[in-house]
Amino acid sequence: MRKPSRRTLLRTPIAAVGAGFLAACTSSGSEPTSSGPQRASGGGTFVPAGPKGYVNPSDPEVLAAERRRGSGRVRTFGFTAAEAKLDLGGRSVRTWAYNETVPGPLVRVTAGDTLDLTLTNRLPATTTLHSHGVRLRCDMDGVPDLTQQAIHPGTEFRYRFTVKHPGTYLLHSHVGMQPDRALYAPLVVDDPKEPLSYDKEWIVVLDDWLDGVEGSTPEGVLEQLKPGGAMDMGGMDMGHAAMGPGHGSAGHGRSASAHPSSPKKSTGPNRVLHDSYSRILHGEGGSVAYPHYLINGHLPGNPSVFRCRPGDRVRLRFINAGSETAFRVALGGHTMAITHTDGYPVKHKMTDALIIGMAERYDVLVTVKDGVFPLVALPEGKKGKALAVLRTDKRTGNLPSADARPDELDGQTVPARRLLPDDSVALADRDPDREMRIRITGSMKKFDWGFDHKAYSVQQRHPVRSGERVRLTLINATDMWHPMHLHGHTFAVTGLDGLGARKDTAMVLPHRKLVVDFDADNPGLWMLHCHNQYHSESGMMTVLGYKK
Repeated sequence: MRKPSRRTLLRTPIAAVGAGFLAACTSSGSEPTSSGPQRASGGGTFVPAGPKGYVNPSDPEVLAAERRRGSGRVRTFGFTAAEAKLDLGGRSVRTWAYNETVPGPLVRVTAGDTLDLTLTNRLPATTTLHSHGVRLRCDMDGVPDLTQQAIHPGTEFRYRFTVKHPGTYLLHSHVGMQPDRALYAPLVVDDPKEPLSYDKEWIVVLDDWLDGVEGSTPEGVLEQLKPGGAMDMGGMDMGHAAMGPGHGSAGHGRSASAHPSSPKKSTGPNRVLHDSYSRILHGEGGSVAYPHYLINGHLPGNPSVFRCRPGDRVRLRFINAGSETAFRVALGGHTMAITHTDGYPVKHKMTDALIIGMAERYDVLVTVKDGVFPLVALPEGKKGKALAVLRTDKRTGNLPSADARPDELDGQTVPARRLLPDDSVALADRDPDREMRIRITGSMKKFDWGFDHKAYSVQQRHPVRSGERVRLTLINATDMWHPMHLHGHTFAVTGLDGLGARKDTAMVLPHRKLVVDFDADNPGLWMLHCHNQYHSESGMMTVLGYKK
C-alpha cells in the first residue's frame, strides 16, 4: 500500500480551511511575540497568583525545555473567535465559532515544526486557546489566570511553540463554558517517518450541541444543574435566566458579568437529564439532555459524506469535542484496527466499536468494502445519535436512514486500559519517585464537583520536581464517571500487564480508581481537570506545579 500524499491528505471533508488562515511561511525563531494592546505571556509580563518557590509559565526552566525541543519550519495560522450564524446541516444556530465554521479550520503541521497561531478575539467576552494533548511550553497552554491573562475583546494573542510529537489533537477555548459552543478545531501533527500505510484519511469530529437551540446556552444549562436550578425543581424550568450568546466566563469555576454588547438574557428549556444509565460507564451517562449530536458539524438528517474506493485502506482520526457526552462509535459492516489513542501509537487491536470520552482521540484503520455505510456515534446513556456516511465511488442511491444502527455498535469494545503501547513510545519501567493520591469528589444533587472536597483555586499546587517519575492515583468517590485530563504531559495507564497505553485523557469509572505514571519532564504549572465541562466549571480542577 502506498502512503498518502499531501494532496490526498487534504482531500478530506474537514480539511478545507476557512477564511482567515494565513499562508505557511519559512521564518524561524522560538520566542513568542504579541501584537495589539495585550502582551503575550511569553514576554514575561504575567505571573499567576500563588505560592512562591514554583516554576512560573515563562521562567528560564520553561524556555530551556522549549529550546531542547528544537525549532523547525514555522507554520503560521490565524483564527478569529467571533459570534456566528452556523448551518448544522439543515438547522441554523447563533453561536460562537472560529472563522465562522464548525468544527473550526483544520490545523495541520509536521512533527518538529513551530506552530505560530494568532487568535483574534472578536467576541464580547474574554477567551483563550488550549492545544489539548500537546506537550508544549507552559506559557502557550492557554489557561486563563494560570499560564496567561485571558485575551480581551478586540485584542489578539500569538501562540507560538514547537510541536515535537505527531498525533491527533484538539484545539479549544479554555474559558468558562465556551468549549460547549463551536470554539474548537482539529489539530493533526504528521509523522515525517509515518510507519502506517494507508490510502486516504477521514477526520471525524464528534460533538454534543445545544447552544442557540430554543434559547439554550451552556451557561443557562449549568445554572439549571446547580442547586435551586431546574434539576432541584423536579425537572421544571423555573425561568432561570440563561446568559445569551454574548456571555462568557471570565475564568474557571466562576461567572462573569455580561459584556455591555451582549444580547439580552434568554431562557431555554430544561436540559437536565434524568434516569440516564450506561452499562459501559457503570452508571449515569451524563447530566445534560442535548437536543442534537453532530459529526463534522452535521446533523443526522443531512450527514457529511466521505468517498473512497472499494479496497481502500482508510485512516480515521476520531476526536470527541463534546462537553458532556461519551460516544460509542461504529462503522457499519466493518471492524476497525485501533492504531493510536490520544496521539500515541499502540499495538494494533481489532474492535467493532469504540468508547470515546470527552477530549479523547482514537485513530483506526479500516479496509473499505464496496457500498454505502453508516458511521454512527451513540451518546452513552442518552437519547439521540450522530451520523456520517462512507460510500465508495461506484455506489449511487440513497444514503442510510438517520435511524441507522449498525450491529457493530453492540459488538466488541476495547477499553483504553487493555491497549498496549507501541514499543517506540512505551514508558520505561521505573519505580516512582513521588506518589500522589487525589480523590474525585462531589455529587449530582449539590453539583459541588472537586478534588478532595475542594473547589478549584488558581493558587492550588500539587508539587512535583523535574526528573521525577510520578505515580498519580485518582480515586473516584462519586456516582459519576469522569474523563480526567493532565495538561502538558502524557501518562501511561497502569493495568494487569504493567504500564499501558500513553494518554493524556482517561476515564475514571464510578467508585473505581485510575493509576497512571508520568515523567515530570515539562516544567511549569499544569492543570489537572475533569473534561466534563459542566464538572470542571463547577470546581473539578487543580494544578500540578514544578518546584524550583
